[in-house]
Amino acid sequence: MQNEQSLREEICQVGADLFNRGYTTGTAGNISARLEDGWLITPTDACLGHLEPGRIAKVNRADEWVSGDKPSKTLLLHRQIYDRNPEAHGVVHTHSTHLVQLTLAGVWQRDSILPPLTPYQVMKVGRIPLIDYRRPGHADVAAQVAELANDVRGVMLERLGPVMWGKSVSAVSFALEELEETARLWLNCVDKPAALPEQAVLELCEHFNTRW
Repeated sequence: MQNEQSLREEICQVGADLFNRGYTTGTAGNISARLEDGWLITPTDACLGHLEPGRIAKVNRADEWVSGDKPSKTLLLHRQIYDRNPEAHGVVHTHSTHLVQLTLAGVWQRDSILPPLTPYQVMKVGRIPLIDYRRPGHADVAAQVAELANDVRGVMLERLGPVMWGKSVSAVSFALEELEETARLWLNCVDKPAALPEQAVLELCEHFNTRW
């Protein structure tokens, strides 16, 4: 596990990358990381493009805010993921435009917002289910995500944006970007393309040790 200072710096770098590439705007979105003695999470109403390592909030395992600025209100959601999935070491949530647009226009299926379209989507992202709209920070959303924490690598919150998790903050951000660009591709196609054949998806999953 990375030390606390390097995780603080990684959160700031990932936040800046996501902001500069247009995957998040204003004060939308949040990033967290697992520590041996608790969690780091971006402060409430912070701009991901202008984070400072020393101001990232730290919360201990007793749920006490111990340093940094006030933690994001989505901490409960992040905690549910970490508590259920021991392999999750980073969580990223954004309000990415094309993914939110997809929930407004209509997703492919409730249990998979996009069909398997490209090999890297299958390899790096996998199936992403839809969570019905509830206000930001609602406990019901956290409970629903908790049930899926070991089955998928992320969920899509209707009208809000994706929540992704994985082995590191950087790895999660790369998967989120892949998902957002796949949504852009799908929305830009007037005639919707066919999904990858089932055999092609199975081959990718077997060869790259992943799952759809």
